[in-house]
This record gives sequence, structure tokens and C-alpha cells, in this order.
Amino acid sequence: MVANPNGNYMSPQEYWEWEERQEIKYEYINGEVFSMTGEIIPHTTIALNLASALKSHLRGGSCRAFMADAKVGISENGPFHYPDVVVSCDERDKQAIKFLQYPCLIVEVLSPSTAAYDRGEKFTHYRRIKTLREYVIIDAEKIGLDCFRLNDRGFWELHPYEQGNEVNLTSVDFHFSISLVYEDVQLTLEQMNS
Repeated sequence: MVANPNGNYMSPQEYWEWEERQEIKYEYINGEVFSMTGEIIPHTTIALNLASALKSHLRGGSCRAFMADAKVGISENGPFHYPDVVVSCDERDKQAIKFLQYPCLIVEVLSPSTAAYDRGEKFTHYRRIKTLREYVIIDAEKIGLDCFRLNDRGFWELHPYEQGNEVNLTSVDFHFSISLVYEDVQLTLEQMNS
């Protein structure tokens, strides 16, 4: 993620108008825009695997799965992020055109350059979404998935999954083997055992 080079601050409305004319996507945080750089093939494959499985699982129900180009707004004025996968079951998002605002599940696939941000500040932003029940972080360099789940006391609990585990996403009642997200992803033996 790279900040806008001119350093000018934008209002949310200026961001919307400006981004529509850009060739790449930009996230918007506190008046600044950050370019969304291209991802490595394993990253894209992992996101597609999970998004496809979620779409199939949710078919015919009231929830919808999205990936990559679906923007999520923390509020009407931002920040605005592009998660790798997002699910919304909220009626208010059914008519959304520019961004989703009421997701129950957000998934980020980690990149070396954004891992700390995805685990830290971005998660802090996402936690402000009242409808969010699970935040999932998937490692693209080794088999591992961390699911942060909001408990009934209002605290976020970590549920880590490793090779051989079955993953349980309670927000969408979806159980699957962790191997599903790594299908067709080439990891070295060292990465698989780390």
C-alpha cells in the first residue's frame, strides 16, 4: 500500500469523484488515499478459493459474498477499504452501489508489506463496524488462518487454525477444511512446515 504522492488531503466526496477516474483502486483513510498494489498469485488464489466456496455455501440465502473490488466503508465518511473477501447478510447492503457498510465477515489475505497493518490499524477500523462478527486473516506464505470472532460479551477472541484443521466461520455457519483455501497454491515444503 502506497500513499498518494502529492500529500493532498481529500474529503470523502472528493475521493469518490477522484477514484472513479483512476486506473487502480485506492483506499481512503483520514483524508489520504493509498494505492492498492498488485498481489502475488498465491494471494489471489487464496482469496478466490474462499470467495468461491462462500458464494456456493450462501447460494439461495440472504447473505452475499464479494471479493477484491467490493469496497467497505467504516462510516459514510470512511475510512474505505478493499478487503480480499467480504460477506454481508444485512438488507441495507442489498441496494449498495459504491460500498458495503454492514458486513458480518471480512477476510484479508496477508502480504508481507501489509501484514502488520492488516493485523493492527485496519482491524481497529473494522472493529468499528457494528455488524461485523468475524475478521479472518489468512497467511499467503504458509498454511495458517486466524479468525477473530466477537463473543457475546463484546470481546474479540482469536481462533487460530493450522494445517489439518477444520475451520468454522460462525457468522455464516460455514465449516471447511483449511486445505480448501490453499487449493492450487504452491508452497515450499519449508513453508508448509513452518
